[in-house]
Order: sequence, then C-alpha cells, then structure tokens
Amino acid sequence: MDNMIDLHNDLASKTYKHGFYYAFKINDPKTRDIHKASVRDRVLHHAIFRILYPYFEKKFIFDSYSCQVNKGTHKAIYRFRQLSRKVSANNTKSCWVLKCDIKKFFANIDHEVLKDILWKYIEDKDILWLLGVVINSFRAGDKVKVGLPLGNVTSQLLINVYMNEFDHFVKRKLKVKYYIRYCDDFVVLHQDKPYLENLIPQLSKFLGSELKLSLHSDKVFIKKLSSGIDFLGWVHFHHHRILRTATKRRMFKKLKENKTQETVNSYLGLLKHGNTYKITQMILE
Repeated sequence: MDNMIDLHNDLASKTYKHGFYYAFKINDPKTRDIHKASVRDRVLHHAIFRILYPYFEKKFIFDSYSCQVNKGTHKAIYRFRQLSRKVSANNTKSCWVLKCDIKKFFANIDHEVLKDILWKYIEDKDILWLLGVVINSFRAGDKVKVGLPLGNVTSQLLINVYMNEFDHFVKRKLKVKYYIRYCDDFVVLHQDKPYLENLIPQLSKFLGSELKLSLHSDKVFIKKLSSGIDFLGWVHFHHHRILRTATKRRMFKKLKENKTQETVNSYLGLLKHGNTYKITQMILE
C-alpha cells in the first residue's frame, strides 16, 4: 500500500518517472527481444489499459483481431474462412489473397507519429503527458524516439491505435471490403488478381508516408486460396485448414522433450481448430 500511495503522489504531482526495462530473448519460434518493466510500472500500465481500452475499442474496425477482448487468432482464422467463402461464392469462383507483413513492426513505431494520433482522440493533457512518459521510456536499439517494447500491456493497446489509422484508410479510402488484420499481418481477399496488385503500392505509400513503416518485401505475396494461404499459423484452403509443417515439427519436438499431460492437452486444444485428425491420433497414441 505504501508503494501504491507513492505512485499516486508521483502521478498527482507529475514527478513520475518510468523505470528501466529488463531485457531477455525468447524463441517463438524465431528469436524475439522482450523488455519487462518493473512491478511499479506494470501496475500503472494495467491501469492505463483498463481505462483507455474501452474508449479506443469502439474506434477499431470489426476485422482487427489482435490484443482485444473476444478477439484473437482463432476468431481471425474463422473470419478468414467466412470471407473466403463470400469472395469465392461458396467455392464456385476464384479467390485471390494478398498477404502482407510489416517489417520490424514494434521496433519501427515512431513516437511522434503515435503521439500525434493520440492527440486526435484525447483532450485531457494529464493523460497525454502520462502516455508520453510511457512511450518515451523505450527506444529500439540506437534509434531515438522509435520503438515500443514487446512486453508492455500498453504496447498492445498503442499498436492498435497506431494501426487503426491504416485500417480506416484501407476500409474508408480504398473501400476494401474483405480485409483482416492481426497485429502486423494482414490479408485482403478478392476475385480479381490485378485489383490486389494495384493495392500494394497504395498500401505501401500510406504506411511509409503516414506511419513511417514499410512492408516486408519477402513476405508480400498474392496467391489463389486453392494453393494454400499461410496465415496465423495455419495453411488455409477452400474446405479445410492444416498446420504449417514447421509448426508440426516444433510440436512433436517439444512433446518428445516434455510430454506432460498439460502440454498434450494444450496441443490437443490447438488442433481442434483445424483438420488434424491424423496428427491428433499420433499424439494420443
């Protein structure tokens, strides 16, 4: 309680200073840099999220799925199936999919751009000051005023606020009907391949000029749904979805190293969301 009172007093007098981060790496499966704040700062992060999330949630588009209540990867993949059936007219027409990924997303969030976006939605100067302190508490490598930490609950909210500008550009300006975004991964579905090809420079231009982000050139492609679309850990087809080969290998490797009942149950829960009968039987046996 003494610590809570001290934190309250620092905030009331605007003498609050964000502490340092503890940095470590995880393999998920690729290596990611995680930055963990102190308990004092994390308490504040959760308070900020609890108050501001309901306000911003109303401003997000329906098909934004990351870090939101009643959303997530499973909702996104089922939505993908629903939209693919609409575009393909229940698999009677071609369905082309534009799949894009943003290069080093968290590390390239521009602080000044983010603050300008927040200014559009928030009038209270005390809240803006506090958000500024949290945003300025981190920088990616040697870059000044760039980057958000993977690990802060506030980052989950702020990236959605940041990318909400892009979402509304796609939906309102470009009038894209079938669009899904999860964090820095997004897809657009359409019957016409040239339409999707024409979208790429427009999307790239907005990201660069307005948000100072860029598309990952190696992870932008246009494919037919019938050839399989790799999205959010699954390879999607017209009538079914299967696990990525790399995911299957990693799963069996982990089960070989540590086959506890909890681990088995976790994977069985994951496998329920796709066509995985044979893999499920292999695990059970």
